[in-house]
Amino acid sequence: MKRENIALKIYSITLTLILAFILVSGFRSYDSHKKFDEITVKRINVIEPDGKLKMVISNKDQQHPGIIDGKTFPKRERPSGILFFNEEQDEVGGLVYRGNKKDGANMVISFDQYKNDQVMQLQLKTNKAGDNRYGLQIWERDKKLTFPVLKETLEMLDKKGYRYQQKLEYLKKKNGGEPIVASRMFVGKNYDRATGMFIRDKNGTERLRVYVDSNNNPKIEVLDEKGKVVKNFLGK
Repeated sequence: MKRENIALKIYSITLTLILAFILVSGFRSYDSHKKFDEITVKRINVIEPDGKLKMVISNKDQQHPGIIDGKTFPKRERPSGILFFNEEQDEVGGLVYRGNKKDGANMVISFDQYKNDQVMQLQLKTNKAGDNRYGLQIWERDKKLTFPVLKETLEMLDKKGYRYQQKLEYLKKKNGGEPIVASRMFVGKNYDRATGMFIRDKNGTERLRVYVDSNNNPKIEVLDEKGKVVKNFLGK
């Protein structure tokens, strides 16, 4: 009887310890608030509770190729940085950067039009000669010719053997004679050290300049449809 009581006590103590271990381990495994002093990773994916991707922080090799209409693009070379995605899983912009002494540098924060590419960027560019261009760049893109439609059209033209210039002419004709994308304005400092506002028309031709040139001369220039200065309100 004594031996049975001792065995029963040992069994009870052992079972209690096992249950306590399981409970403590369980609480630890469900602890979602973890703290780190430092973390080294190649890529971080930020997702919603339903698993939808919202943001990717990545190095160059692991960078996300992009998504639109739920379709992930084939793997391609992209800079390191941060990419953002909307509720429909479309990539909508991000912050990317790269650079070296040989090739120059590039750092931009991009904002994409819905179902299309970027329409606004805050950018810093350094060319191979070490000259800088930085400021706010704005584009205009056609709303009807979304990125999926454009991609499908270009693939069709590739199969027909169209060359680059032929593709541009086809797309322009398809868009009623207007370009599918045009640079509309840059506000900042150019490579030639002119600093100011440079406005273009819907065809991407520069039409108005308000700036201070590299010699510290203020200028206001009006240009015609061919980009030739026709009026200069300050100086020559």
